[in-house]
Amino acid sequence: MSYGLRTWGDNGAAQIDENSFTVRLVLSTLVTFTAAKGNQDFSVPGCNPSNSVAFVVPSGPVSTDQRQFETEMLDGVARAYNYTRTFDASSAKGGTMRLFVVRFR
Repeated sequence: MSYGLRTWGDNGAAQIDENSFTVRLVLSTLVTFTAAKGNQDFSVPGCNPSNSVAFVVPSGPVSTDQRQFETEMLDGVARAYNYTRTFDASSAKGGTMRLFVVRFR
């Protein structure tokens, strides 16, 4: 590879180079849904299911009736759902959570 970051230690030995496994946070945003079943797409150029992962965490206190949003990584898009997409009887929940997309190498 002809580009990348290199870091050397006190002894002069390379600690990190362009071939090292690294992760980088490429998106951090709040996702808010109403109680209506839906999804939201967020652009993340260069990210796809083979080099990135999307996940959500609550952005504040969680009530007993709140449910975790679901995420999906597509080509250049992170998608968040407020229901379980593989379960037809899934009920939608409103609320706000933080969406993260991490790209790895």
